[in-house]
Amino acid sequence: MDEKVAAVESKYSINNPETVENVDPAERFQLLGKNCPPYHAASFHPHALILSLLLSTAPPNQIEESLEDDRPEQSDVDKSKQLSIRDIVDLQETGFTVRIQPPGTESFELQVSGQLLVAELHQVLMEHEITCHRTCFSLHLGGSPLDGLTELRSIQGIQDGALIKVVEDSYSVRDARLHLRHVRDLLRSLDPADAYNGVNCSSLSYLSFYTRDKASEKESVACRPPEYILPGCKDRPLTPLQPVRDDWKPLQCLRVLTMSSWNPPPGNRKMHGDLMYLNVLTMEDRELNITSSTRGFYLNQSTAFNFNPKPAVPKILCHSLVELLSQVSPAFRKTFSALQKKRVQQHPYERIAGPFQVFTWIAPQGDHSLDCVRAEETHTSRMGQDEHTAGQSRDWNEELQGCRELTRNSLQDRLHRERSIFKTNSDFVEAATRGAVAVVDGNLMPLNPGEAPHMQMFIWNNLFFSLGFDISEHYSPLGGNTAAHAAAICDLRGAQAYTSVDIEGLHTLGTAVVDYRGLRVIAQTIVPGILEKNQEQSVVYGSNDYGKTVFTHPRFLELLDKTSKPLRIQRHQVLDHRNSPVELCSGIETKGILGNDGRPYILDLLRTFPPDLNFQFSETEERGEVPKECQSFGYPRRHHHSLANLRSELIEAFVQHRYELYVKMVAQGLSQLEEQNEATEQSEEPVCKPRTGDTATAGADMGELLTVIVINIIQYFVSYFTLVEFQRRNVIMKACKAVGSVSDSCFDIRFNPNVCSPGVRFSSECVEEVQRQRQLLWDGAAFLLSNQIPALRDCLDHTAVPVDGATLTSVLHQRGVNVRYLGTLLRELDRMEERGRLSHIQRISISEVIIRSAKHIFRTYLQDVEPAAFSAAVSHFLNCLLSSSSCFPDSCSDELLSRRRSRRRRSHGSRVALLTDSVWAKLTPSELWGRIRTEAGDYYDYTIDSIDEVLEKHSLQRISLLREMAIKTGIQLREYVFESRHRPVFGEEDVVNMFPVVKHLKPTGTDATRLVQHAQVAVQQGLLKDGYELISQALTLFSSVCGVLHEDVCMCLRLLGRISYILGEYALSHQERAVMSSERVQGIDHPQTIQDYTHLALYCFAGGRLATSLQLLYRARYLTLLVIGEDHPHVALLDSMLGLVLHGLMEYELSLKFLQNAFILTSKYHGATSLKHAHSHHLLATVYESKGEFRSALQHEKEAYSIYKSQVGEDHDSTKESSDYLKSLTQQAVILQKAINHIYSNTPTSCIPPPKFSRPSLPTILQQLNLTCGIILIPLRTELKGKVQTTKNNTELD
Repeated sequence: MDEKVAAVESKYSINNPETVENVDPAERFQLLGKNCPPYHAASFHPHALILSLLLSTAPPNQIEESLEDDRPEQSDVDKSKQLSIRDIVDLQETGFTVRIQPPGTESFELQVSGQLLVAELHQVLMEHEITCHRTCFSLHLGGSPLDGLTELRSIQGIQDGALIKVVEDSYSVRDARLHLRHVRDLLRSLDPADAYNGVNCSSLSYLSFYTRDKASEKESVACRPPEYILPGCKDRPLTPLQPVRDDWKPLQCLRVLTMSSWNPPPGNRKMHGDLMYLNVLTMEDRELNITSSTRGFYLNQSTAFNFNPKPAVPKILCHSLVELLSQVSPAFRKTFSALQKKRVQQHPYERIAGPFQVFTWIAPQGDHSLDCVRAEETHTSRMGQDEHTAGQSRDWNEELQGCRELTRNSLQDRLHRERSIFKTNSDFVEAATRGAVAVVDGNLMPLNPGEAPHMQMFIWNNLFFSLGFDISEHYSPLGGNTAAHAAAICDLRGAQAYTSVDIEGLHTLGTAVVDYRGLRVIAQTIVPGILEKNQEQSVVYGSNDYGKTVFTHPRFLELLDKTSKPLRIQRHQVLDHRNSPVELCSGIETKGILGNDGRPYILDLLRTFPPDLNFQFSETEERGEVPKECQSFGYPRRHHHSLANLRSELIEAFVQHRYELYVKMVAQGLSQLEEQNEATEQSEEPVCKPRTGDTATAGADMGELLTVIVINIIQYFVSYFTLVEFQRRNVIMKACKAVGSVSDSCFDIRFNPNVCSPGVRFSSECVEEVQRQRQLLWDGAAFLLSNQIPALRDCLDHTAVPVDGATLTSVLHQRGVNVRYLGTLLRELDRMEERGRLSHIQRISISEVIIRSAKHIFRTYLQDVEPAAFSAAVSHFLNCLLSSSSCFPDSCSDELLSRRRSRRRRSHGSRVALLTDSVWAKLTPSELWGRIRTEAGDYYDYTIDSIDEVLEKHSLQRISLLREMAIKTGIQLREYVFESRHRPVFGEEDVVNMFPVVKHLKPTGTDATRLVQHAQVAVQQGLLKDGYELISQALTLFSSVCGVLHEDVCMCLRLLGRISYILGEYALSHQERAVMSSERVQGIDHPQTIQDYTHLALYCFAGGRLATSLQLLYRARYLTLLVIGEDHPHVALLDSMLGLVLHGLMEYELSLKFLQNAFILTSKYHGATSLKHAHSHHLLATVYESKGEFRSALQHEKEAYSIYKSQVGEDHDSTKESSDYLKSLTQQAVILQKAINHIYSNTPTSCIPPPKFSRPSLPTILQQLNLTCGIILIPLRTELKGKVQTTKNNTELD
């Protein structure tokens, strides 16, 4: 048995690219391990075989299963040519050295990868310190130019040490503009203005602010933090969120660099090669007029009022603008050199652009500087044109569909395909965002200008834009404008689901949803030919009028049938307008269109997932069919629209739950059947005599008699096995019917998305099936309430610790619970006996209800605001939301209305309407909170109080509410401090900007994801090194597909750091990159960033960088205080770590402050009898011992010993260690008391025994830090859900 299992595990090992799902049923039965009985292949046992076959039909929990099945078969020759994952990783990681020879300077060495494209090497040289000022050049090897799309390893003659020459090329107008933009980027490379303004995919990172100066580690450490970080402080200043480094300020190389008014060059100058003219004002206040020509840049003799394009004397021609400025301006040369030194010191993760724009909700008030590139990009209208291809429009649909049609046979093909999809999608999202902002700002001409503004549609840059309103009452049966607003997100989720299934030949539209200034804009690619005819004429599948007319198409049925298994959609029939049955395999709103390019497209995917019957738009359900579980929770409830769907995570959890019930029922039924058959066999006589009708053959010879006996035996066993087989099938059929399977012979749960759709009709033959499907939907809704919401109790053991609204939403979604169930969750928390330990969940949930309700109101509030009053209106709304006193907008908020004329018109009647006379200005705090209470009651079924009562009762912070509101609505504010709650704290100058909030498809690497899943298996088995190797490979593949700034890359770096630390290897480099990536991709104050800072602090302490570790922990604590406040379990962890680090630095008073606060929080969130609380007692005892306060130390250690003894017993290592430590403390206390007694008894000094005060040992502190962080268990469980059990002590204490 063991040998066979080992052979199977070897065959389907984690290093095998084949998935475990491909395991033979009998072999899979063994691999399932403890939860399944063994199957012996040598012995035929019908029951075991049937049960193993049942397990082999287990529901696929991963969509990737279908991917393996859909891949085309390949010949052995093709397979032999393919490279393994290890080969691909080696190719990307293995590099060689080449020498780069720039013109006019010495050559330098550069390490490159063999898979690097020549075009990518071109970009690398544009960032290199020596060649960064060059943009227009080509690369030559051996006198021949290199093709930009060629990999270096495939170039003939390339080898280690090969000399590649940089050859200057002639400029075109486009090249000159790109060069100017690149120079501008170099001059502003240290300026965070682009990150504050949310442009060019720039974002902020402040890790280097705390980790750059390693020399200071050996100097004296400034341990005391600012007052706002200390326990008990209520101040939450925003300035430290974006710290400013004195020696890292932007350097000014030029005063002005702008386009000249003499542009464009006249015809005669174009004949001389002039491309454009520039004006420059140097730091020496020298005005320069520069000509950009095909050969480079030179000074001309023009002035502001006199055009003279002749070269100035001395004649200086430089191929690079930087070279020219360096020759004519010493100040520029000096400053640019200093800027370059600082720029190259930055980590690459700080410099490169991210795939998607990340916006910051706080920005300092900066000066608006001159920027010729920015001005040209704004004033030169390039509507419909790409960023760097002026005059050329991109066909987004063709690009996206072309990328999806790329071959996917080999790993190299899939990487290339996924890389192309990801890059094109990133560009599409950027273009869609830019277009949506232009739509809301009124900068685009609509297709239907005669319609009302909310009904207008737009086409820009080959993208179609529409607004999230109910056009032509299309959504009136579903809920009107509210349904239209929700439909955009439902459609996006459906597109994500079909994209993830990735069926070859089935096409979806590129989609992005942009919320900006109160309006929702839906951006989609355009189906070829759809604009040439009405949509009704284009639809060949589905319905455009909610079931009045229904169409089907064999091509779409075939493609959608392939998606039905992973998406759990049942193939079904509905009646069309002629009362004829029509077969569908999707929601009836899903439309199939054949584009002019011959591709089948599906759109309007808002019914991809089954409806949630707990929330209904119209109360038409009979109370008799509502499960008791739903009725006990007060469901069904009336909802704002009828597009409330169940999440895919809930569907998978429900199917898995039903599958477990199915296996249990079949196992019990087969067991009972076996017992009955055994009893029947024992009660019957052995069949060894002929039948009575055959007694006449008694005189026949013995041969005939034996033949009759054999025939009788065969007939008996045939009838017996036929009966047994029928009984077995009957058992399976009953189990299938009980769990709701659509098949009566195997487990297969699917949902009909149309059983509750308005207007959909079914034939009379399908009534029973439709009723079963409705019951299945009710079962799913009841499962959510009875299983998934109570499952949130696992927050008690802190496997999930939400910190803000985003992380709480993530925790809910992982369990398949929609955010609209927050009211139900809060009521469940109120009923719990240990609700005090989940008070942080309650606090975040109430905050989320308030902010989401306020966001709904804010959306309609902004729609009535005129553009000139946005800042005043936003500041007024925030004042009404966060202030309890009466708030009135500034009566002089209109900048164009002078005070003198304003007073004069009061007596004569104002002829010009003031901005404050608008509807938005009449909003009051009491009115706003009344509307918030109504919205919270209607949408979330939860009752909230006024602002002051909510803040006081639940310890909510105004700053936390403000942060959540700003992030969810795209508001950007300048730094300020809440001064008084009785007067408005926001002025219109405090509102810096409003950014779009973008939701889009998220493609990723499927092979890399599968590697992470295999790593999960390895770590669960305790194979840490194997897990490390697999994650390293996944990191390489993710980086190849998504680039280095991506959440999946960040996750891999985080895991590599943790496993490296557990294995005792160097973890700092991995974790530093993880922190920078998290800051850049998710935000500088995102909870994941805070957690990454926390672990980096631990690794720094282990590496001897105590000062850095302390500063990182201070940063993490400040961010946590800003996001959620001090009353949170993560603050307990941070304070325990801070106390330990300060103890190691012998700052005992500070250490006690943090440890005492951690002690209080640990008691609250882990319980007074928990092992965590015992550990807090022990930490306090060690600090008191170091201070010489043995009485307090003994008191705390006795409590710790008592908890250890009651929880794990006297024989446990922790209990024994605590007992030994108690003895040691007692001895030291006795020695100290004797010393004191000797002093008071005038004993000679020589007789006084010296008291011993222990000094903290850094290895001991590190051991306690590991124990505090639970580093052996928690890091692997949070990301890979794996457990590595190293020592019994650590396991128990965690």
